[in-house]
Amino acid sequence: MKREEQISRNLDWVTVLIYILCVVAGWLNIYAAIYNPEHPIWIFDDGFFDTNSGKQLIWIGTTVLLIIAILVIDHRFYDTFAFPIYGFFLFMLLAVLVVGTEVKGSHSWFRIGSFQLQPAEFSKMATCLALAKYLSTPLTNLSRFKDQLNVAIIIAIPPILILASNETGVALVFASFLILLYREGLPGMYPAIFLAVVTLFILSLIFEEWQIYIGLAVVSALVVWAMPRYERKTKNILAILGVAFCMGLFVTGVDWAINNVLKEHQRNRIRVLVDPDFDRKKTGYNVRQAKIAIGSGGLLGKGYLQGTQTKFDFVPEQSTDFIFCTVGEEFGFAGSLTVVGLFIGLMLRLIYLADRQKSRFARVYGYGVVSIIFFHFLVNIGMTIGLMPVIGIPLPFFSYGGSSLWSFSILLFIFLKLDAHRSQMLSRW
Repeated sequence: MKREEQISRNLDWVTVLIYILCVVAGWLNIYAAIYNPEHPIWIFDDGFFDTNSGKQLIWIGTTVLLIIAILVIDHRFYDTFAFPIYGFFLFMLLAVLVVGTEVKGSHSWFRIGSFQLQPAEFSKMATCLALAKYLSTPLTNLSRFKDQLNVAIIIAIPPILILASNETGVALVFASFLILLYREGLPGMYPAIFLAVVTLFILSLIFEEWQIYIGLAVVSALVVWAMPRYERKTKNILAILGVAFCMGLFVTGVDWAINNVLKEHQRNRIRVLVDPDFDRKKTGYNVRQAKIAIGSGGLLGKGYLQGTQTKFDFVPEQSTDFIFCTVGEEFGFAGSLTVVGLFIGLMLRLIYLADRQKSRFARVYGYGVVSIIFFHFLVNIGMTIGLMPVIGIPLPFFSYGGSSLWSFSILLFIFLKLDAHRSQMLSRW
């Protein structure tokens, strides 16, 4: 009884409230996405639990049981068994390649009756725990190459296995851990390289290769010209030219990779990002209809269950990857801004909680939670409004799917459990 009272008293109820609001709003939008005004199915009707909204309600109920289990388990369990948990989900990623079920071209699902589980979703939580465990060990320093390499291995193994199951979207989420690592002391050179690579990739899609080469030459010349005279040494100039040359090689490699490595549907998704009018009846259809749905909502929306784009299935995958379209159409700009505000409030609250931790393990894990949620939030809403390529990742707590809801809830409440016992955790900085 004393333990339950302690958890209830120390649990961060602000975060819990935001979580509940997100889950409830998500379920309401899932119901709206599958609602048929001609044949409405209500919660007590036969067949309700065969619909997406009915199944999601079951997932929500089981999530409550998971949360209770997480809060009851001793907080030291997550630190002690971080690596075994990581190893277990690596095994699951291997097992799904052998005995998993293929869904929409991705061989990454376990089927249990009419329900499906995707271990790739849970591997993000496991990797977050493993990183927190490794970075909290004594003498670990991200300024040393050895520790950088070990961290890179921990992060790289899950997405490699996920890519083997043809699940590109989830694999890309692991790039979000760069935010966590930078916060924990990774040299700024690595985020700078990452941003440079992303920028060059985008420029390679917009401009011709020769135009980028000229741009690199001009920028290199300006950098040399802006250098103080005492710094214009041969080795410095050669270093700048070497960087420009490597960038040029990367640009050439991007064009080759797009045409020879990526599959046709992946190439088309990238082309749609650059040219919204490309293939409007096939690859560009989703994004185009998503923009129409959101734009048609206006300031206050058409009203709950009144969205025409939603009702007539103009937007594919509207209860999963494109759930934000339902928010935009039925609740308008005001509703969309409210949802964005919920996520920003959640992430700011988690940053506050992470900063007040007394153990490095809890702090690192907390920043990992923020990084993962931020990546999903940014990419999912970005692809819905045409600012990001369509890579098929869910909006946390909103998109339909048991694996998504379970994994994000577990991810979040492990951190809330650690935070509730922060005064009992050893300080290891």
